[in-house]
Amino acid sequence: MVGNLLLRGMLVGVIAGLIAFAFARTFGEPQVDLAIAFEEQVSKAEAQVQGKVEESEPELVSRETQAGLGLLTGILVYGAAIGGLFALVFACLYGRLGNLGARETAALLALAGFLGVVLIPFIKYPANPPAVGDPETIAIRTQLFSIMLVISLATLAFAVILARGLWARYGGWNATVIAGLAALVIIIIAQYALPDINEVPEQFSASVLWRFRVASLGIHVILWTVLGLLFGMLTERSLADRSTRLFSLRSATR
Repeated sequence: MVGNLLLRGMLVGVIAGLIAFAFARTFGEPQVDLAIAFEEQVSKAEAQVQGKVEESEPELVSRETQAGLGLLTGILVYGAAIGGLFALVFACLYGRLGNLGARETAALLALAGFLGVVLIPFIKYPANPPAVGDPETIAIRTQLFSIMLVISLATLAFAVILARGLWARYGGWNATVIAGLAALVIIIIAQYALPDINEVPEQFSASVLWRFRVASLGIHVILWTVLGLLFGMLTERSLADRSTRLFSLRSATR
């Protein structure tokens, strides 16, 4: 059962990755090209000011490969990994969230995953295109993002536990609202407590930065939406077919 769910989750993750790649290729890569062009202009200007001749470094991987095969490979691997983890968490939660069926459980899990893994950390530390960010601060930026990610996931887990604990006493709706408000307070405190990072060059196009971040968020929206809906639909059909086969088998043995 778990093995079938894991395989299904990875396959659905690959399908979601293909759709996300088409979106990224269409809307994200043009912004990356503009950011790279800005970065090259800045490098040339600095070289002229310093009276140096800018030496072109050997290109290990072409831009065409990065925007094509490289991007596709990265998104597919990411999609398969997220799909596999999604399936494992689904296997643990299915049947433990009241009367929710496979579709509802998958949709709720996808929403929680998007919030915890993507949106909440993104609000504090959004994705940046090339030319944005100091190379010397990569380590600290990675650490801060990881801290925000851990806080986000831990807060969601706490909210689920709190809601289940309050369910019998206050009812499903009230328990969910109380747990949601408690999680919101924790996230707000964490967002304000962690330091901000603003390393956007003054002359960098605000519209390019905005479109890049929207495209980056859109990739994740597509991936998690497809994962939740398609996985839930396929799993519901599989469980229904299994129940039918078991019923037929029991009827035949009587």
